[in-house]
Amino acid sequence: MVLLLLVILFVLLVTGAPLMLGLLLGPLAVLAIYMPDINPMWLAQQISSGVEVFSLLAVPMFIFGADIMSVGHTSNRLLDLVNTFVGHVKGGLAITTAATCTFFGAISGSTQATVVAVGKPMYAKMVDKGYGESQSLALIINAANIALLIPPSVVMVMYGVVTGASVGELFIAGIGPGLLILAFFAIYNYIDAKKRNIPVTNKTTREEKIVALKKAILPLGFPGIIIGGIYSGLFSPTEAAAASVLYALILELVIYKSITIKDVPKIALSSGIVTSVVFILVAAGAAFAWMFSLARLPQLLTASILGTDPSAIKILAIVSIFFFVACMFVDQLVAIIILAPMFVGPAAAAGIDPIHLGIIVTLQSAIGSATPPFGCNIFTAAAVFNKPYLTVVRRAAPYLVIFLIISVIMIMFPQVALVSRNLLM
Repeated sequence: MVLLLLVILFVLLVTGAPLMLGLLLGPLAVLAIYMPDINPMWLAQQISSGVEVFSLLAVPMFIFGADIMSVGHTSNRLLDLVNTFVGHVKGGLAITTAATCTFFGAISGSTQATVVAVGKPMYAKMVDKGYGESQSLALIINAANIALLIPPSVVMVMYGVVTGASVGELFIAGIGPGLLILAFFAIYNYIDAKKRNIPVTNKTTREEKIVALKKAILPLGFPGIIIGGIYSGLFSPTEAAAASVLYALILELVIYKSITIKDVPKIALSSGIVTSVVFILVAAGAAFAWMFSLARLPQLLTASILGTDPSAIKILAIVSIFFFVACMFVDQLVAIIILAPMFVGPAAAAGIDPIHLGIIVTLQSAIGSATPPFGCNIFTAAAVFNKPYLTVVRRAAPYLVIFLIISVIMIMFPQVALVSRNLLM
């Protein structure tokens, strides 16, 4: 039964069919062949209940806010701020790109939005300075993944919905790992630029730094609203998402005037299309996960792969492998809906903090977003920059190695993964 589910999903993926079909046709086939006594309406109920969770309201809000800022001036102001401080050091443009992806991730929570908003203005600059097309694109698609760890994060919202973990704690816990990845990226690009003698920009004056900081001070208010609101108890994560949309509208529509009132329906339509795709996948993934539970796959997984009384390190290592591989082929949200419930029980029994488990799951989801063959950031970059698939992925290996090193650190040293949560909460 499980084999039939996986074969149908794999065949439809390989043939290029929409992911939704693979997630729905498999359960329907299993019901028809193995469980004819079960009313198919139960499957429809699972599809409906998959998107009837209040916390999911944060997802369209974060998508809408990210779209508003992608069209507006927010990303450019953040770029200018970072570049005035680090543009003159070796690898300064690359470090600026990675840091701005981190800042923009603290605003948007979307890897694809970060690829577009930060990648568009930085790609040409990096190529002109001698970084090369493949190296520039590899940095953009991998640095954009920090957006999944730096709050707000749509992936963390989904993990919290599926497992019952605190979304607020996940948001705060993601800050430390996100900044650690940024530090590793900065060190690598500094060494690489020095080795290849890539030219730097002129050092800015103190006055120019102050001007750039003044221009970026309002965009930097987004993390304050989201993290400060959640940490202080003023907002729930869902309310923080709505507040961030309101702030984005005030910033881009009223203060910067980068968009007009006529642009808002177009942006909302674009956000609605993306949201509908996400929610369709979430609903279909819920049906697929329900079928997995009927097939007792979590129990089979525990017995056959984890064994009896597995250690915390073993569980986290297997979780990392499962999510890394899954997110290379399917959307991160679908992977979380299907896989996360399987590991929650064994992880709790082994004494693993659910927030630590959530950070590991989010990190592996981030890696899968930029890993061949089907990482979503790869196709986003290929479409946005009109470059062949191989050009996008050719120089991605060093960043994959960095992510794997970070994964080992997070697994072996939980205090590193939870440092920001433990400090702030």
